[in-house]
Amino acid sequence: MIMSVGKSLRAALWAVASAAAGQAHAQATRTWISGVGDDANPCSRTAPCKTFAGAISKTAAGGEIDVLDPGGFGAVTITKSITLAADGTGTAGILVSGFTGITINPATDPNATIYLRNLIIDGGPVAGNSQYGIRILGGDVHVDGCVIRGFGGTPGTPPTGGAGILMASSTVPTRLFVTNTKIYGNRIGVLNTATFPAPVALIDTVLDRNTDYGIQGSTVNSVFSLSRSVVTGSTVGISAPAPAKAVSYGNNLISSVEAGTTLTTAALR
Repeated sequence: MIMSVGKSLRAALWAVASAAAGQAHAQATRTWISGVGDDANPCSRTAPCKTFAGAISKTAAGGEIDVLDPGGFGAVTITKSITLAADGTGTAGILVSGFTGITINPATDPNATIYLRNLIIDGGPVAGNSQYGIRILGGDVHVDGCVIRGFGGTPGTPPTGGAGILMASSTVPTRLFVTNTKIYGNRIGVLNTATFPAPVALIDTVLDRNTDYGIQGSTVNSVFSLSRSVVTGSTVGISAPAPAKAVSYGNNLISSVEAGTTLTTAALR
């Protein structure tokens, strides 16, 4: 009888411990990061994490990581629907040197939706070798109110890397919407090399002083649409030779278009 009670007590204690452990590892729909946080924290409002990478594993798919105060929050790889937001907190930086700032690769969820708001993604001096500000391999990606600068790539003939945003999906369709964003001081502003459908829409966006190209694409899936945007200060503003194409809604400032580029002017509706 005593043995039976002992076994029952151990089972009950084990169940309580297991439940507590499950709760400790549960993912939250909203998490927070801070320049004075710690990635060992649960990423709650009162116990924030320190980096996006530390918070993302504790944030549920479809959830949001919010920045509490100015700081540098490190590179991150995104594999699910999520929002990274710095709304009214000052500088929320991702500073990398020789690497990529944000990699988006939702391989298990091709319908993932990712929002990036009010971030500064910095690759350092353009003479450096930082690869991509944002590298997109899938999903619907919305970039709003961001600054992307300093991604010069690796020098060589030809150079490799060096784009503020790279669209490079080879397995699933993807889409990119860029609004109210500044992309400058990179080798290429936006580069589209996707082998699956990957339309890019640029609205109220400035691409300036990207040394080689403001916008570049060469595949049939390299489709760009521009409205109320500026493409200046590059050796070539837009390079999208057939079968790629670009559509301007007639309210853009574009410094130059490479010979052979298919640039269509569409009426505003």
